[in-house]
Amino acid sequence: MKRLCTLAAALALAGAAHAAGTVTFCPDASPEGFDIAQYETVATNDAAGLTIYDTLVEMRSGNTELTPGLAERWEVSADGTVYTLHLRKGVKFHSTPWFKPTREMNADDVLWSLNRLNDPKHPAHAAANHGFAYWAGMGLPALIKGIAKVDAYTVRITLARPEAPFLADLTVPAVGAVYSAEYGEQLLKAGKAEQLNTQPVGTGPFALKSYQKDAVIRYQAHTGYWGGAPKIDQLIFAITPDPAVRVQRVKAGECIVATHLSGDAALAFKGDTQVEIVRGKPLTTTYVAPNSQHKFLSDKRFREALSIAVDRATFAQSVYSGSALPAGSFLPPAMWSYDASLMPKVEIERAKQLVKASGYDGTELVLFATARDVEVKRATEMLQADWAKIGVKVRVQLMELGELYKRTGRGEHDLSFMSWFSDNGDPDNFLTPNLSCAAVDGGGNKARWCNAEFDKLLAEARAAGDIKKRTELYTKAQRLLRDETGLIPLAHRIVLTAVHKRVHGYIPTLFGGNDFRAARLD
Repeated sequence: MKRLCTLAAALALAGAAHAAGTVTFCPDASPEGFDIAQYETVATNDAAGLTIYDTLVEMRSGNTELTPGLAERWEVSADGTVYTLHLRKGVKFHSTPWFKPTREMNADDVLWSLNRLNDPKHPAHAAANHGFAYWAGMGLPALIKGIAKVDAYTVRITLARPEAPFLADLTVPAVGAVYSAEYGEQLLKAGKAEQLNTQPVGTGPFALKSYQKDAVIRYQAHTGYWGGAPKIDQLIFAITPDPAVRVQRVKAGECIVATHLSGDAALAFKGDTQVEIVRGKPLTTTYVAPNSQHKFLSDKRFREALSIAVDRATFAQSVYSGSALPAGSFLPPAMWSYDASLMPKVEIERAKQLVKASGYDGTELVLFATARDVEVKRATEMLQADWAKIGVKVRVQLMELGELYKRTGRGEHDLSFMSWFSDNGDPDNFLTPNLSCAAVDGGGNKARWCNAEFDKLLAEARAAGDIKKRTELYTKAQRLLRDETGLIPLAHRIVLTAVHKRVHGYIPTLFGGNDFRAARLD
């Protein structure tokens, strides 16, 4: 009862259920913070990357086509190592109670933003308490040779080698978001650089007004937005971890968009003429990350046993009520270079033999998972049951999403139940940040699996300009990952979102997010 009362009190902040020009969205998780460069979760990207910040290059809503962002055009040198970005003029930063800009965005802001991530000597680099896991995991410190200001609206980025996905990487908020150098320097002078995480300033369509932790985020439309003022005045995130309460809030009119509904919860809207269930098909994979640096899990035979003990078809049907496909490859089916031949068979007897050969002695392993909804509970229970069939004991430890990412980044887990949503539609975006050796140190590689041959395949694929060649290399990489069981793919989910018919222009992104930039109300 206490939890429901707290949630009701938080919603009271929204005032009348939907005053003209206000969209209230019920997400399933809180953001880790608002300094988007420090974080990896979809919840944080929704709360900061698709609201507060813009990126240098963007992806057209609903697909993976590159389109101008804060860079209105660019040139790439013939050898693929020099990128010249021509910045958009007239871009205004947010004016907030904590910062009043005196100028528009220019090259100084781009240099400040990128150098902060790339240069450990940058005065704001060490102020990021969570580090830059995505930047490090993508190997960008070794890739970027230099960042230079050509003139007030031109920036030149020089790479150490050709990198086919580089422009796509600039669409990812954790890489390509532009911060105000003026604001950053103001905070550094005051010794308050950490406030980038609590009092953000960007150029995006919405400016942060307030955040009541784990309850309500309020945004105001950025009327000076370079892309045109948003068609709604306010955007409110009413954070609602409980899927049953998300359903209740939609039915009560307290929120008009609610995402990450379970298949069972979505049935509550059957016959409701005012609410549509939008079936988003993001580029996503649910998987288990076995910590290959831990005892028993360091043996690929033991990891393979865990993989072939799981009945993926039953898992997808039972856990997600049919709103998922079983996964053999870590890459999702809609992504180019996906290898459909990798679906493993369920082999209980062989799995038992592999467990015995690995020397496993019955030690209880700990599976980390987020305490977010009934689907996670079903999933972890099914995994425990499947692994018990081969004599492996597993205890589940639940925690909040931000805590899960932090602790798995440090390698505290034996096993972790995770999901990855693509950020830019390139296979490299799945493989490098989650499985490269660089991503082990950066904290993004939750499996902590480092394989030199795999890294070499990824490097060759990034350097290749021809998509046919890249596909060939990524196919080899997927098969090597399968052979070594670097991680255990389980399912490719469909994301169910309840959207009131008053809402138009809302887009569930291919990357698992929720895009309100073009939202409007009847």
